[in-house]
Parts: sequence; C-alpha cells; structure tokens
Amino acid sequence: MIPRLETERLILRECRPDDFEAFAAFMADPEVVRYLHGEPLARSDAWRNFAAVIGHWTLRGYGTWAVERKSDGAFIGRVGLHNPEGWPGLEVGWTLGRPYWRQGYATEAAKASMRYGFLTQPVDRLISVIDPNNKASQAVARKLGESKGPPQDIVFGGKIFSPDVWSIARAQWERRQGA
Repeated sequence: MIPRLETERLILRECRPDDFEAFAAFMADPEVVRYLHGEPLARSDAWRNFAAVIGHWTLRGYGTWAVERKSDGAFIGRVGLHNPEGWPGLEVGWTLGRPYWRQGYATEAAKASMRYGFLTQPVDRLISVIDPNNKASQAVARKLGESKGPPQDIVFGGKIFSPDVWSIARAQWERRQGA
C-alpha cells in the first residue's frame, strides 16, 4: 500500500520495525525535537509517534516515509505528507536524525514527497509548518519554492504552538517543474 520512491541518494519506503531504534533515538535528541514539540520523547511516546506515522497511511492514503540512505542502508529519518486532524492543510514535512543534517537529504526527500503530493492529491497547495526560529527548515522550504505565510496557532500534545505556515501553490510548483 505504501509506494516506494527513489531519489539519487535516497529510498523513501514504508517504516519497518527495525527502524524504531534509530527513530526513538532521534526523538530523544533535544536538538532534533527542539522545533517539533520542544521536548524529547520518552521511548513509549516515540513508539506512539512511530505507530501514528504508519497509521496515517491507512487513514489518509498518504503519509510519511522512512528515509533510507542508498549508500549504506541507514535509516536517516522521516519525510513525507502529513495532515492530522486540525492541521491547516496537507503538509510536506521532514525530520532527520542529527548525523544526517546539512547534507541536502531533507531537501532531496521533500522534493520527491512534494512531487508525489501534487501528482496524487487533489490539493491547490502544499504547506510546511515551521517554527519561526528553525532557520534550517526555512532554508529547505525556500529550496522547495515555498513562501512564508503568517503564523497560525496549532494544538499539538495539549500545547499551543504558533509556527509559520509556508506554502507553494500547485500552479507555481508546475511552473518550477517546467523550468
């Protein structure tokens, strides 16, 4: 049910049970989760988050892929489409483990996810929900062709966050594909 996508350096695939150890380590890293939900996740909470990633595919018909590096088979994070209840739209999101930052992997995987989103979903735009202080994710959004919109309050884990909502319209994405 979960399609497999490939880029030059990456495989976007279904999450597997053996991905969980690395996933739990990423979610326990304060630097990785700093702009996601602020605090590291306990192993049991990481498990629920991991299960939600998998369940999103069943509930929505799209979701977040496990990202595997082709060169060594390493699970490096999750990237894909995200639209939980109450979200401001269909999001292209990315979370990579810290050892995999600043290598272009987030942009590479997010571009493939965005393409999949526009080719398979009847949406006029895709968004990325980004903390105003997350300069690295803002740089990825710019590389994807997204523009920063106004902040929007989002409730997650019983807390209210006010991230910026970046977006790209389908027509703008299509023009970029032809360029």
